[in-house]
Amino acid sequence: MNLSPVTPDLLRALRSRLPEAAFRDVTPAYLEEPRGRWQGQAGAVIAPATVEEVAEVIRFAATERVGVVPYGGGTGLVGGQIAPEGPAPLLLSLERMRAIRGLWAEENVIVAEAGAILSDIHEAAAQANRLFPLSIAAKGSARIGGNLATNAGGVNVLRYGNARDLCLGLEAVLPDGTIWHGLKRLRKDNTGYDLRNLLIGSEGTLGVITAAVLKLYPCPAAEGTALMVVDSPAAALSLLAMARDHMGEGISAFELMHRTGLEFLSQTMPDLRLPFADLPEWVVLIDIGLARGLAPADALETLFAEAAEAGLVSDGMIAQSQAQRDAFWEVRETIPEANRRIGSVSSHDISVPLGAVPEFITRGNAAIAALGPFRVNCFGHLGDGNLHYNVFPPEGESREAHTGQRDAIKRAVHDLVHEMGGSVSAEHGVGRLKVEDLERYGDPAKLAAMRAIKAALDPLGIMNPGAVLRGVAG
Repeated sequence: MNLSPVTPDLLRALRSRLPEAAFRDVTPAYLEEPRGRWQGQAGAVIAPATVEEVAEVIRFAATERVGVVPYGGGTGLVGGQIAPEGPAPLLLSLERMRAIRGLWAEENVIVAEAGAILSDIHEAAAQANRLFPLSIAAKGSARIGGNLATNAGGVNVLRYGNARDLCLGLEAVLPDGTIWHGLKRLRKDNTGYDLRNLLIGSEGTLGVITAAVLKLYPCPAAEGTALMVVDSPAAALSLLAMARDHMGEGISAFELMHRTGLEFLSQTMPDLRLPFADLPEWVVLIDIGLARGLAPADALETLFAEAAEAGLVSDGMIAQSQAQRDAFWEVRETIPEANRRIGSVSSHDISVPLGAVPEFITRGNAAIAALGPFRVNCFGHLGDGNLHYNVFPPEGESREAHTGQRDAIKRAVHDLVHEMGGSVSAEHGVGRLKVEDLERYGDPAKLAAMRAIKAALDPLGIMNPGAVLRGVAG
């Protein structure tokens, strides 16, 4: 692509168009991604305070043909926020645009700027006795603009859907610097193409999201959490079906964890109290939220009794307090940190049809075993078919010793996912990590349409160059 680097002269010109408060030092914090796979670069870091300042930056970049990399909380796991090569771009951080612009409890709507931290949106909703259900492990640092740009999933997708299902409208700056004023609080709007859903999941390649209208929900009157031991993923699926028969849409989350993940927690976080003295092979975390007059603990006890009689569960615990609920969830939400401390050779964010999950795990484990004595930590959002299937070196060995096998491992996993009608990117996006995967496994008609859209909206190729698609425009 014919893009120019940010030079001192260009930076001086940009400083004349923006307030000094918009400029940040280019520190390592902006150039590192959580897994340490890439080191980024930036000619400048700009943190606008308003949508008009964002538009000014984009207009400048378009005039000077400078790449722009939007930056949210920096928690992305596929390199979408990191530009390791090419001309040094502008890094556009939304960190100063954190305002909650409005909340309408009777409409179940909140309007937040793109830099608002996810947990802050949770708190604003809670103060109005409402729930914003998008929840991920990085909720204390992830920003809603990045969540929407990647169509984030998380633990509550089973009940509430992905990020795109939680968004009614957007404000965004398009690649020519024009502002799209799409902050409508409407549940129905059939006026032409759905630009909102085009931008959600586009990872900053079609524009910069600056604010969003988000859906809120009534807080469940009563909530409950349980851990139930199952002997296989197939039994877990049967348990999910039984739970739905009992509680319908009252199930908020249904998470699957393997013994390997619990072992990693024991090894890396000895102060974390695990719920079972003898670690089970498979355990399911079930979270429910019920209406007034219904008792979650009773519902979970009834479910456990029926599941035990059917041979689906062999042990379990039902949280008796909020503190115990939090402790159960801490186990699940700390697994990614334990994984990081162990150090994976190759990590995979995949989805397959729900009924194919047990077969995928069996065949995937066999494929990995054929490549070496690796350890597999398979865990994740069983309720929506999204698994984090991560491969680790044999005990006592470092991941660096097996770096040369990373591509073979990823290819084996992704080939199987594709064969089974799944996706090699379930909730983390494509970024730069999975560009080749998208080209290898993507439907040709879809890829052609994506390239045409990119070329039409961003003919100069300035928006997050190198992410999602390569060699388009510019």
